[in-house]
Amino acid sequence: MSHSASYRMILSRMGYYDYQRGLIFHHLSEQESWKNHMDNCRRFIIKAMDMYKPAVVTVLGSGWLLDIPLKEIAELAEEVNLIDIIHPPEVRSQVAGMKNVIIREEDVSGGVITAVWEKARGRIFFNKLKSLGEINFSEYNPGFEPGLVISINILTQLESLPVRFLKGRSNAGEGDFLNLRQELQQKHISFLKKHKSVLITDVSEVITRSSGVTEEAASVLVDLPEGRYRESWTWQFDSTSSDYYNKKSVFRVSAIII
Repeated sequence: MSHSASYRMILSRMGYYDYQRGLIFHHLSEQESWKNHMDNCRRFIIKAMDMYKPAVVTVLGSGWLLDIPLKEIAELAEEVNLIDIIHPPEVRSQVAGMKNVIIREEDVSGGVITAVWEKARGRIFFNKLKSLGEINFSEYNPGFEPGLVISINILTQLESLPVRFLKGRSNAGEGDFLNLRQELQQKHISFLKKHKSVLITDVSEVITRSSGVTEEAASVLVDLPEGRYRESWTWQFDSTSSDYYNKKSVFRVSAIII
């Protein structure tokens, strides 16, 4: 089901459309650097498909399908659900002829987008929030049997735009934002642990400044499940110092079959 016009306005105001377009442009500029990560994601997902042989597969954060072996999944499963907050028109066209692929537009954070919008809209300049207070959202509930759940490069992104929106409209301390980020990540992992799942996520970012100084910051702030099988690799995310901060960025990635 598509979103209402009013909800799409919220997504626009919070930057979701710009973020989605920015991601594909970033991929195009970093295509060779991203290739190893994308290949690893596809290979790992196929390994989970071979392990579980699911009839139903649900992909959380399907996006541009860059890291998803959709053709292979659709051939092996009876039903494939692609879930994201919005789907690019190009993706809708790509899957239009795949009869067992269903596109669903849902907030897999469990409602944090609406909660943050209601909390912070209209809060600018002189009436910023002093603290975040309670931001109420739930663990994601798809409303259907998801089968094998694949969480692909989304765990640490659930927080990105809501936190940015809040930071522009509040004077809350870093502790408040840390708590929100942890709660979002923990609820996502709790959902995955209730199902046969695949989790692929960056766990930290290693940044090299133009000065040569290197620093590493954790992006996953909660304990990841041990799972039945694990792998790790690095993702050359910004290899050309092309962003506004003139830095190179590498993500450390964990992949887990739960």
